Amino acid sequence: MNKFGLTIATEEKTVLETEAESVVAPGADGYLGIWAHHAPLLTSLKPGRVEVRLNRDTVMVFAVSGGFLEVAHNKAMLLADALETPSEIDVRRARESLQRALDRMKTRDPALDKDRAQAALARARNRIALAEA
Repeated sequence: MNKFGLTIATEEKTVLETEAESVVAPGADGYLGIWAHHAPLLTSLKPGRVEVRLNRDTVMVFAVSGGFLEVAHNKAMLLADALETPSEIDVRRARESLQRALDRMKTRDPALDKDRAQAALARARNRIALAEA
């Protein structure tokens, strides 16, 4: 199977630097798959599941809160705002975040930043779904 270079990083650290067979990530317009020799691409990422297939038997899964994905010259770089494996997710904290986001969405306060509240809601739901999968 053809492979490509993959780097996954956050502001704090490089999480993964390896060769991969494929990556599936939540792009701005929906999930997209990256394979060896993919066309050049730059997209923002939405909260969702990142799946990295290293080989036929090894798949890694991460919850991403947002960021960017760039593909060029048979290399992909995923720069995440925040990234966690399912085992790293604190489900209690994620549920508390979900409740706070739901409460904010119910308010009629004209100063409410709805986009920010919806983003918090999406991040919390994503973290819970991956942790409980």
